[in-house]
Amino acid sequence: MAKGILGTKVGMTQIFNEDGKLVPVTVVQCEPNVILQKKTKENDGYEAVQLGYKDKPERLANKPERGHISKANSTPKRYVKEIAGEELSNFEVGQEIRVNIFEDGEIVDVTGTSKGKGFQGNIKRHNHARGPMSHGSDFHRRPGAIGTINPNHVLKGTKLPGHMGHETVTIQNLAVVKVDPERNLLMIKGNVPGPKKGMVMVRNAVKSGTVEPLDPKNYVTNEEDSQESAE
Repeated sequence: MAKGILGTKVGMTQIFNEDGKLVPVTVVQCEPNVILQKKTKENDGYEAVQLGYKDKPERLANKPERGHISKANSTPKRYVKEIAGEELSNFEVGQEIRVNIFEDGEIVDVTGTSKGKGFQGNIKRHNHARGPMSHGSDFHRRPGAIGTINPNHVLKGTKLPGHMGHETVTIQNLAVVKVDPERNLLMIKGNVPGPKKGMVMVRNAVKSGTVEPLDPKNYVTNEEDSQESAE
């Protein structure tokens, strides 16, 4: 149950708040997300919207994908994700979700794919302590004992060397320091999972309470309105 948007992690910087204190922030660029599909309880059993993010060449999209995108009068998207809940249910297929659905000071949860570390030992992967490094010690950075031999196999969950990172990680209760609708930027206090140029999903915090369904009139800008404001 959340309102949210897909974006790209740009990197970290720092800004000064109103009190003159230095605040480290992660900059997330959120280009307009297009609503590709709406799912309802009557048809699908749950409420959700399907968002498309980042255009990709037409030649990279297969025929079913092009047919799905055509319903929203949009171009093929590189990332397609669902956001469950009724918060965005008032938006229609083809409309765009922008960063203005968030406000300064709002608490959000950010989900991304952590950096991959490859194959790592148990010390780096599980923060185990090493043995003595003095000469003659036969135990330096080895895993050590892994328990009883009675089952004659390694028990599930045993902390051993292996693949580390490249997992879906969610960091909760991060504050939105600044929203920049002109440049489609969100400045979020603290660190955000994933490398630079990695895709992240920003949603309102689960622990911050419920959010009323948004009114598209307050967030969607029509071409006629933009032309009148320019004049």
